[in-house]
Amino acid sequence: MNTKTCIIITGATAVGKTDHAIELALNHHTQIISADSRQCYKELNIGVARPSEEQLRRVHHYFICSHSIHDEVTVKTFEQYALHAVKKILEKNDTAIVVGGTGLYIKAFCEGLDDIPPADEMIRKKINESYQAKGIAWLREEIRKKDPVFFAKGEMQNPQRMMRALEVKLSTGISVIDFHTGKKTTRDFAIKKIHLTIPRDELYNRINRRVDAMMEKGLLHEAEQLFPSRHLNALQTVGYKELFEFMEGKISLDKAIDDIKKNTRHFAKRQVTWFKKYS
Repeated sequence: MNTKTCIIITGATAVGKTDHAIELALNHHTQIISADSRQCYKELNIGVARPSEEQLRRVHHYFICSHSIHDEVTVKTFEQYALHAVKKILEKNDTAIVVGGTGLYIKAFCEGLDDIPPADEMIRKKINESYQAKGIAWLREEIRKKDPVFFAKGEMQNPQRMMRALEVKLSTGISVIDFHTGKKTTRDFAIKKIHLTIPRDELYNRINRRVDAMMEKGLLHEAEQLFPSRHLNALQTVGYKELFEFMEGKISLDKAIDDIKKNTRHFAKRQVTWFKKYS
């Protein structure tokens, strides 16, 4: 019987995953792997609710500040990184902790990934530039015309997934959906999932308060430092893109803050839906 276990803590943003994971890691005398697609970027801090310096000192975290916004970080990047990290942890401990709200990262870690060919770099660049210039309405229409399969079945609220789907279709002629075989990889450690939930009203109140706290901590200043790199995929992120619109003179600061709260609530709702499906 396999005594090595990976405890996976999931849930929507602001539900309390970080505190729960740290408490669990201290109880098990082990380390944490973050499954957050934005906290891995060393340039992003306040806007991605990265664990505090004190929390990071108390428990070692993998995949926090591990990459630059200029790096290409994909689900495959995370899967390979996390499997290497969990192997290191389980060499010395019986338990490892994975915590995060990026559902596709969790799914890849638990079940493996389908083998999707790399996209043409020029196609990727062109799609990204067009999206920056024309927005999500253009992206949605391109997918409707070029990849009706993804349009019908894919994550049509997630620009990163949508751009990935379009680049795969244009590079290979095949929908990314058709690469999904449904085969699950068996890992050589046991997996135990803990899904955290709180009532929706409480979650939304926490989100609103956290955005206000982020602004007080200096999120606007952080976004100003990142403004020259705003075209990068890593910065198509709630909390930054709204402030970039303010800096470009498109909206007021109050509107930007309200939009961060609203978009974070929408993001949390999508997370809840995802984890209901895959828990």
